[in-house]
Amino acid sequence: MDLLLAPESRPFAVAALILIGLVGAESIALLVGMSLSHWLHGPADHAAEHDGDGHLANAFDWLNTGRVPLLVLIMLALGAFAILGFAIQAVARAMWMPLPALAATALAIVASVPVVRSGSRVIARLVPRDETYAVNPEDLVGRTAEVTLGPLDDGIPGRVKLRDAYGNWHFPRARGAKGHPPMALGTTVLLVAWEKTAFVAIPAPSDLTDR
Repeated sequence: MDLLLAPESRPFAVAALILIGLVGAESIALLVGMSLSHWLHGPADHAAEHDGDGHLANAFDWLNTGRVPLLVLIMLALGAFAILGFAIQAVARAMWMPLPALAATALAIVASVPVVRSGSRVIARLVPRDETYAVNPEDLVGRTAEVTLGPLDDGIPGRVKLRDAYGNWHFPRARGAKGHPPMALGTTVLLVAWEKTAFVAIPAPSDLTDR
Protein backbone atom coordinates (compact mmCIF):
# COMPACT_ATOMS: atom_id res chain seq x y z
CA MET A 1 0.00 0.00 0.00
CA ASP A 2 2.92 2.35 0.72
CA LEU A 3 4.10 1.89 -2.85
CA LEU A 4 0.67 2.78 -4.26
CA LEU A 5 0.53 6.05 -2.33
CA ALA A 6 4.20 7.01 -2.61
CA PRO A 7 5.01 10.27 -4.46
CA GLU A 8 7.27 8.44 -6.91
CA SER A 9 4.30 6.25 -7.90
CA ARG A 10 1.83 9.12 -8.28
CA PRO A 11 1.75 9.10 -12.14
CA PHE A 12 0.74 5.44 -12.10
CA ALA A 13 -1.88 5.97 -9.41
CA VAL A 14 -3.37 8.82 -11.43
CA ALA A 15 -3.45 6.63 -14.56
CA ALA A 16 -5.17 3.86 -12.60
CA LEU A 17 -7.80 6.29 -11.26
CA ILE A 18 -8.47 7.66 -14.74
CA LEU A 19 -8.88 4.10 -16.02
CA ILE A 20 -11.35 3.29 -13.23
CA GLY A 21 -13.28 6.47 -14.03
CA LEU A 22 -13.47 5.63 -17.74
CA VAL A 23 -14.63 2.09 -17.04
CA GLY A 24 -17.30 3.40 -14.67
CA ALA A 25 -18.48 6.09 -17.10
CA GLU A 26 -18.64 3.63 -20.00
CA SER A 27 -20.56 1.13 -17.88
CA ILE A 28 -23.13 3.77 -16.91
CA ALA A 29 -23.40 4.95 -20.53
CA LEU A 30 -24.04 1.42 -21.76
CA LEU A 31 -26.77 0.94 -19.15
CA VAL A 32 -28.70 3.84 -20.66
CA GLY A 33 -28.10 2.62 -24.20
CA MET A 34 -25.24 4.91 -25.18
CA SER A 35 -21.47 4.61 -25.45
CA LEU A 36 -18.57 6.99 -24.90
CA SER A 37 -16.88 5.45 -27.94
CA HIS A 38 -19.64 6.85 -30.15
CA TRP A 39 -18.61 10.43 -29.37
CA LEU A 40 -14.89 9.91 -28.88
CA HIS A 41 -13.10 10.92 -32.06
CA GLY A 42 -9.57 11.92 -31.17
CA PRO A 43 -6.63 12.98 -33.34
CA ALA A 44 -5.46 9.38 -33.38
CA ASP A 45 -8.55 8.29 -35.34
CA HIS A 46 -8.16 11.19 -37.73
CA ALA A 47 -4.49 10.48 -38.32
CA ALA A 48 -5.09 6.79 -38.83
CA GLU A 49 -7.63 7.47 -41.58
CA HIS A 50 -5.26 9.52 -43.76
CA ASP A 51 -2.17 8.03 -45.35
CA GLY A 52 -0.69 11.44 -46.06
CA ASP A 53 -0.21 12.47 -42.45
CA GLY A 54 3.37 11.15 -42.39
CA HIS A 55 5.14 9.74 -39.36
CA LEU A 56 2.27 10.52 -36.98
CA ALA A 57 -0.14 8.42 -39.03
CA ASN A 58 2.40 5.60 -39.27
CA ALA A 59 2.89 5.64 -35.50
CA PHE A 60 -0.83 5.44 -34.83
CA ASP A 61 -1.22 2.70 -37.43
CA TRP A 62 1.62 0.75 -35.77
CA LEU A 63 -0.37 0.85 -32.53
CA ASN A 64 -3.42 -0.49 -34.42
CA THR A 65 -5.41 2.71 -34.01
CA GLY A 66 -8.46 2.43 -36.24
CA ARG A 67 -8.53 -1.34 -35.86
CA VAL A 68 -9.86 -1.14 -32.30
CA PRO A 69 -12.13 1.50 -30.70
CA LEU A 70 -10.10 4.50 -29.55
CA LEU A 71 -11.59 4.33 -26.06
CA VAL A 72 -10.44 0.71 -25.72
CA LEU A 73 -6.95 1.70 -26.87
CA ILE A 74 -6.81 4.49 -24.28
CA MET A 75 -7.94 2.12 -21.52
CA LEU A 76 -5.35 -0.44 -22.61
CA ALA A 77 -2.60 2.19 -22.58
CA LEU A 78 -3.61 3.49 -19.14
CA GLY A 79 -3.74 -0.03 -17.71
CA ALA A 80 -0.38 -1.03 -19.17
CA PHE A 81 1.25 2.20 -17.99
CA ALA A 82 -0.11 1.87 -14.44
CA ILE A 83 0.70 -1.83 -14.00
CA LEU A 84 4.18 -1.60 -15.50
CA GLY A 85 4.92 1.56 -13.55
CA PHE A 86 4.03 -0.02 -10.23
CA ALA A 87 6.01 -3.13 -11.21
CA ILE A 88 9.08 -1.04 -12.06
CA GLN A 89 8.94 0.78 -8.74
CA ALA A 90 8.37 -2.48 -6.84
CA VAL A 91 11.45 -4.05 -8.43
CA ALA A 92 13.51 -0.90 -7.88
CA ARG A 93 12.46 -0.77 -4.23
CA ALA A 94 13.28 -4.45 -3.71
CA MET A 95 16.73 -4.07 -5.28
CA TRP A 96 17.70 -0.71 -3.82
CA MET A 97 15.28 2.22 -3.69
CA PRO A 98 12.34 3.55 -5.75
CA LEU A 99 13.22 5.48 -8.88
CA PRO A 100 12.35 9.17 -9.25
CA ALA A 101 8.87 9.62 -10.65
CA LEU A 102 10.14 11.10 -13.94
CA ALA A 103 12.55 8.23 -14.59
CA ALA A 104 9.97 5.58 -13.71
CA THR A 105 7.39 7.30 -15.93
CA ALA A 106 9.77 7.28 -18.91
CA LEU A 107 10.55 3.59 -18.42
CA ALA A 108 6.86 2.73 -18.04
CA ILE A 109 5.95 4.58 -21.25
CA VAL A 110 8.65 2.78 -23.21
CA ALA A 111 7.62 -0.59 -21.76
CA SER A 112 3.93 0.09 -22.41
CA VAL A 113 4.28 0.63 -26.15
CA PRO A 114 4.88 -3.03 -27.14
CA VAL A 115 2.28 -4.15 -24.61
CA VAL A 116 -0.35 -1.83 -26.13
CA ARG A 117 0.57 -2.97 -29.63
CA SER A 118 0.33 -6.67 -28.74
CA GLY A 119 -2.87 -6.20 -26.74
CA SER A 120 -4.56 -4.14 -29.44
CA ARG A 121 -3.72 -6.78 -32.06
CA VAL A 122 -5.50 -9.38 -29.95
CA ILE A 123 -8.51 -7.10 -29.39
CA ALA A 124 -8.64 -6.23 -33.10
CA ARG A 125 -9.27 -9.90 -33.87
CA LEU A 126 -12.19 -9.98 -31.43
CA VAL A 127 -13.83 -6.60 -32.01
CA PRO A 128 -15.06 -5.77 -35.53
CA ARG A 129 -13.81 -2.47 -36.89
CA ASP A 130 -16.45 0.12 -37.56
CA GLU A 131 -14.05 1.68 -40.11
CA THR A 132 -13.82 -1.56 -42.06
CA TYR A 133 -17.44 -1.22 -43.12
CA ALA A 134 -18.20 2.43 -43.72
CA VAL A 135 -21.88 3.10 -43.08
CA ASN A 136 -23.52 6.37 -44.09
CA PRO A 137 -26.60 7.58 -42.20
CA GLU A 138 -28.66 6.98 -45.33
CA ASP A 139 -27.69 3.30 -45.16
CA LEU A 140 -29.56 2.99 -41.85
CA VAL A 141 -32.84 4.35 -43.21
CA GLY A 142 -35.38 1.54 -43.34
CA ARG A 143 -33.92 -0.31 -40.35
CA THR A 144 -35.63 -0.81 -37.00
CA ALA A 145 -34.18 0.61 -33.79
CA GLU A 146 -34.94 0.74 -30.08
CA VAL A 147 -35.60 4.04 -28.29
CA THR A 148 -32.96 4.55 -25.57
CA LEU A 149 -33.45 8.25 -24.82
CA GLY A 150 -36.92 9.65 -25.21
CA PRO A 151 -39.81 9.64 -25.62
CA LEU A 152 -39.40 10.48 -29.30
CA ASP A 153 -41.65 13.20 -30.67
CA ASP A 154 -41.25 15.87 -33.33
CA GLY A 155 -39.46 18.18 -30.89
CA ILE A 156 -36.01 17.74 -29.34
CA PRO A 157 -34.33 14.58 -30.71
CA GLY A 158 -33.75 11.59 -28.47
CA ARG A 159 -31.57 8.56 -29.19
CA VAL A 160 -32.05 5.08 -30.55
CA LYS A 161 -29.80 2.05 -30.87
CA LEU A 162 -29.60 -0.33 -33.79
CA ARG A 163 -27.26 -2.69 -35.62
CA ASP A 164 -26.11 -2.07 -39.16
CA ALA A 165 -25.80 -4.73 -41.85
CA TYR A 166 -22.37 -5.73 -40.49
CA GLY A 167 -23.51 -6.21 -36.90
CA ASN A 168 -22.00 -2.97 -35.54
CA TRP A 169 -24.03 -0.97 -33.00
CA HIS A 170 -25.01 2.64 -33.64
CA PHE A 171 -26.58 5.15 -31.21
CA PRO A 172 -27.82 8.00 -33.43
CA ARG A 173 -30.11 10.90 -32.64
CA ALA A 174 -33.71 10.55 -33.77
CA ARG A 175 -37.03 12.38 -33.55
CA GLY A 176 -40.56 11.26 -34.15
CA ALA A 177 -42.29 11.99 -37.43
CA LYS A 178 -45.02 14.62 -37.36
CA GLY A 179 -48.48 13.21 -36.91
CA HIS A 180 -47.32 10.22 -34.88
CA PRO A 181 -47.73 9.83 -31.09
CA PRO A 182 -44.64 10.00 -28.85
CA MET A 183 -42.63 6.76 -28.75
CA ALA A 184 -41.58 5.72 -25.25
CA LEU A 185 -38.30 4.19 -24.07
CA GLY A 186 -37.89 0.64 -25.31
CA THR A 187 -40.25 1.12 -28.24
CA THR A 188 -39.18 -0.43 -31.53
CA VAL A 189 -39.25 2.22 -34.24
CA LEU A 190 -38.62 2.35 -37.97
CA LEU A 191 -36.16 4.92 -39.29
CA VAL A 192 -37.81 6.46 -42.34
CA ALA A 193 -35.57 9.43 -43.17
CA TRP A 194 -32.29 11.21 -42.36
CA GLU A 195 -32.43 14.97 -41.83
CA LYS A 196 -28.87 16.34 -41.53
CA THR A 197 -28.41 15.73 -37.79
CA ALA A 198 -31.08 13.23 -36.79
CA PHE A 199 -33.21 10.41 -38.12
CA VAL A 200 -36.98 10.61 -38.45
CA ALA A 201 -38.74 7.62 -36.87
CA ILE A 202 -42.21 6.14 -36.76
CA PRO A 203 -43.56 3.23 -34.69
CA ALA A 204 -42.38 0.03 -36.34
CA PRO A 205 -45.11 -2.00 -38.07
CA SER A 206 -46.09 -5.16 -36.25
CA ASP A 207 -44.65 -7.41 -38.95
CA LEU A 208 -41.20 -5.93 -38.21
CA THR A 209 -41.43 -6.00 -34.42
CA ASP A 210 -42.45 -9.66 -34.46
CA ARG A 211 -39.25 -10.75 -36.20
